[in-house]
Amino acid sequence: MKFNPMKTDLIIEKFWESVPPAWFQTRAHIRRAAAEQFNLTVEQFQVLRRIRRGFNSVSAIAKESHTSRPAVSAAVDGLVNRSLVTRQTDTVDRRHIQLSLTPEGERVLNGIYAETNRWLADKFSQLTPETHSQLLAALDLLQKTLNE
Repeated sequence: MKFNPMKTDLIIEKFWESVPPAWFQTRAHIRRAAAEQFNLTVEQFQVLRRIRRGFNSVSAIAKESHTSRPAVSAAVDGLVNRSLVTRQTDTVDRRHIQLSLTPEGERVLNGIYAETNRWLADKFSQLTPETHSQLLAALDLLQKTLNE
């Protein structure tokens, strides 16, 4: 099959028209669920997410999120006060304070993502079986193409 720059340009244009807006809408829904259902600030939600992903110190979270240490520390304080995060002194380096999610913190994050999955399921339930299959195939192809 021959490379067609016109088709590639159309694919790129359609990518920019669909993927970023879809992600922005999804991200906005996640943030709304965090705020409205769980009374979390965006910063607190981001801290919970990053702790789950393995960033276990204020410094690591600040670096990963390009946020100041005092801002992350304030978010952590609120999460500790709500029993969503614990602080534990590292036994090897007492200057290092390790952060971890409590079971309640895990429950809150799971609840936010479950609500978002319900929202997405509602959106995708509007597809016909044929378009559902087409979208799945297109998403598989997009993932494969971008991961090569």
